[in-house]
Amino acid sequence: MQVIATIPHHRHERHVRRASSLYPEIWSLLDQICDPEIPVLSIWDIGILTDVAMRDDEVLITITPTYSGCPAMDAIKEDVNAHLRANGYPKTRVKVTLSPAWTTDNMTQAGQDKLREYGIAPPVDAPSGCIKHFTPTEGVKCPHCSSDNTRVISEFGSTSCKALFKCDDCHEPFDFFKSI
Repeated sequence: MQVIATIPHHRHERHVRRASSLYPEIWSLLDQICDPEIPVLSIWDIGILTDVAMRDDEVLITITPTYSGCPAMDAIKEDVNAHLRANGYPKTRVKVTLSPAWTTDNMTQAGQDKLREYGIAPPVDAPSGCIKHFTPTEGVKCPHCSSDNTRVISEFGSTSCKALFKCDDCHEPFDFFKSI
């Protein structure tokens, strides 16, 4: 039996919206806006940038927070507005929406690779068979040495969306971006 990998429906819609957009230059400008808590990830890579539209001469940007109480949303809104204005779009508005809810499935492959290079284990590095929405207690692939001889130290890492792990081979601590 052949297994076919599929992109989750909401993630697929996000990619289709971007690919078919009439405003590719705005999407490209927004690729330069980084998540303030994980500066190696653009708001597209982390999956919170969901739409770009225009109404008359106003740019409308839609973002979805990683969770409803995410403290980075205000900073991201300010960064988006300032960057677009500095690049010739004086009228901008950023809408924050909670539906559909953000999940780690929204992260791009490039985003997951950037997390790993930054020293944070992405959700895909959890042990196979790990139940989504639960933090594994061991076996998360270490972003430093690639060992899976790891164990959880704390359910919460540097932010509430991450757990703190330690590698028992290279002895380095690291954050694991929880699967949501």
